[in-house]
Amino acid sequence: MKNIFLFLLALMAMQSCNTSKLPAVAPNVITEKTVNDTDDPAIWVNPMDASKSIVFGTDKETNGAIYAFDLNGKILEEKSISDIRRPNNVDIAYGFAIDDTTKVDILMFTEREKSQVRLFSVPDMKPLDNGGFPVFADEKNPEMRLPMGVSLYKSSKDQSIYAIVGRKTGPTQGYLYQYKIVANDKGQVNAELVRKFGKFSGKKEIEAIAVDHELGFVYYSDEQHCIRKYYAEPSMGDVELSCFGGENFKSDIEGIAIAQYPNGEGYIIVSDQQRGQFNIYSRKTNAFVRAVNLSTLETDGCEVVTVPLNDTFKSGLFVAMNDEKNFYFYDLEKLGIE
Repeated sequence: MKNIFLFLLALMAMQSCNTSKLPAVAPNVITEKTVNDTDDPAIWVNPMDASKSIVFGTDKETNGAIYAFDLNGKILEEKSISDIRRPNNVDIAYGFAIDDTTKVDILMFTEREKSQVRLFSVPDMKPLDNGGFPVFADEKNPEMRLPMGVSLYKSSKDQSIYAIVGRKTGPTQGYLYQYKIVANDKGQVNAELVRKFGKFSGKKEIEAIAVDHELGFVYYSDEQHCIRKYYAEPSMGDVELSCFGGENFKSDIEGIAIAQYPNGEGYIIVSDQQRGQFNIYSRKTNAFVRAVNLSTLETDGCEVVTVPLNDTFKSGLFVAMNDEKNFYFYDLEKLGIE
């Protein structure tokens, strides 16, 4: 019995190790630890002072939270949101119109155990959702109403903001639901379903979702199959544009971050979770460029901004979840993609 126990411990240790054969790149900053289980980050760039930007990260459990970190990795208690029932993924959008004269930056995250998404203003962290917006409400199977991934899309056509939401399990067609975030003349905010789209292989699940706002594409990880690409604009239709990258991953295809540079240049950075590295693809062609080992363990979510923030993050910031209840921060030049 003891030998079996030791074998299981060894097996678990092997599964949680970084197995990349590439040179390891150390982070510039490691955040303070959360209570439960980190999962997905989002970055809010402070328009008045970039050095005061905030990284938000989910802590995934029944007594979960959205933690706010400064650029030194210290927890900002006054900006964190507690008592959330298993928050999974989080995203940021800028300039949501509350009324004709007021715009706010917003943070949205999924609350899986309540089958809803939450919406807060940033940086004052005020709820805008009257307790939450239900998602997948028309599904009869309760297991198909459990949200995981979320990404916000701001339309370049009319500045409308949409939430694209994924779930723990779902059908082979219409796995994602897209909601338009709207405010009425009384300043009350609602989420209106505008379409169901997106294929699913049925192999595992879909969690990571990322939107290229400028080019108008949404990417998501069909975890053991491929990275799928669609139009983010509902009026552009629901035809799949690409299913790529599956051959570059050891097992699960996880977090997606889009590094946007002028003229459509940039990169799509995706976590190769079990190998402990990140695969980098061309933003223009989606062709594989290279892989990088950032020394993380079992990365779920990641995020990136390409603007200078302070003396540590002079070329931008890449944030990756690490399976030790924390997040790793890197100056973007460490990924070698400038």
